[in-house]
Amino acid sequence: MIPFVLEITSTAFTPGAPSPAKYTCTAENLSPPLAWGAPPAGTASFVLIFDDPDAPGRVWNHWLVWNLPVSSRGLPEGTRPDAAGMVQGTNDFGEIGYGGPCPPPGHGTHRYFARLYAVDRNLPLTVGASRVEVDAQLKGHVLASSELMGKFWR
Repeated sequence: MIPFVLEITSTAFTPGAPSPAKYTCTAENLSPPLAWGAPPAGTASFVLIFDDPDAPGRVWNHWLVWNLPVSSRGLPEGTRPDAAGMVQGTNDFGEIGYGGPCPPPGHGTHRYFARLYAVDRNLPLTVGASRVEVDAQLKGHVLASSELMGKFWR
């Protein structure tokens, strides 16, 4: 059996390429535009997690989004924390919504992953939930996943 392939892309950068400054803390700090295809059968919603595994000491969470409708095929540039049709969590900057790449100066290149999950239910979490809470609710409910990686340094 061939596994289901779920792909996430962005018109802002190619996989593995540097992220344009407008999506980082050094400029406009906008969320990048993201797009994806149809999910596998049984998908009830999508979850998006955007993080930096190269942050000093731990993985740094930049964006948590869940309960995106199964009919959605992406997010526009500059998605606001109060955008309809989704629930957003608290990032590691202590804010709800997107917080762009912002590595410590001189710390080298960091990788930033946008991970998309097709899940078999809506997550029973409210606005502002943490990464730990989202991860716990994902367990046993992921039908397919994909990731897109960009880089940034300063």
